[in-house]
Amino acid sequence: MAASWLRRLIIPRNGFKLCKESAIPLSGTHGINDIENIINDGSYAPACSGGNRSEFDISKEYYNKVYQYIEFSHKPKIEVDFANAMGIVEFTGFRGRFDVSPLFDDLDGNFPNHEANPLKIETLEELQKLVVGSKSEFGASFDGDTDRCGFVDENGDVVTMDLITAIIAQDILSRGSAMILYDLRSSWVVPEVIEANGGTPVKCRVGHAFIKTQMRECDATFAGKLARHYYFKESFTAESSVLALIMVANVIAKSGKTLSEIVQPLRKYHSSGEINFRINNSAEVLEKIKEKYNDGNQFELDGISTE
Repeated sequence: MAASWLRRLIIPRNGFKLCKESAIPLSGTHGINDIENIINDGSYAPACSGGNRSEFDISKEYYNKVYQYIEFSHKPKIEVDFANAMGIVEFTGFRGRFDVSPLFDDLDGNFPNHEANPLKIETLEELQKLVVGSKSEFGASFDGDTDRCGFVDENGDVVTMDLITAIIAQDILSRGSAMILYDLRSSWVVPEVIEANGGTPVKCRVGHAFIKTQMRECDATFAGKLARHYYFKESFTAESSVLALIMVANVIAKSGKTLSEIVQPLRKYHSSGEINFRINNSAEVLEKIKEKYNDGNQFELDGISTE
């Protein structure tokens, strides 16, 4: 009973993204299914000997690498919600480059203030209040392991991830043409902005293993996912929320505009947001959708999409 209770306690909040060398992800077709089969048929055996552990502090090299992408000469005033989580540690080396007003910056894995999940708009409420009237350029909110980041503009209004993807694309493409992947659930304005700035937009399937694999196949420079993940070639096609934050600050500095002014022309299409259903007959439902909307351009990159 104790073991069962422990699993219920731990599993919802913890997990691993399993990778091979150079952060190449394992996926259903590349390793994960093999591991599942080994576990299910009991064909694994204890290791003959113990492993080895080595320690090396990469923080200096990491910070110096990311500093290279800073193009603003001032210290942007920003509000950052660390959600009592790991962003407190990662952002340490960037505090000298920003004028930061921190929120919930005490490490506490019980998350006493709110869930560390910027995808849930309600978790941004305290950040929105902090930004309003603070004369900050924008606010940012990290999730538990700092691989996601939510943004609010200087007025406290939430800026959705797809629009942030378009903004980051502008910064990347200011350095030269590039192929950029975007979550197929994104606003149509995203590929429009990428093309207008000399880039090549490519739809991508949802899921970090799919995105990282597709980035390598396409030699893409950047990818944005609706769950507020931002993937960079410079980071082994892995997520980097801090690099995304820096690029948003770059665009604001170079444009001379506020974030809300930059975002306003991007809000040209309606978006329902993500609406989820739990159903038992998904195959039947998808076939009905295909039939009902067969007069549009349909593709099955991830489920059924119709334009």
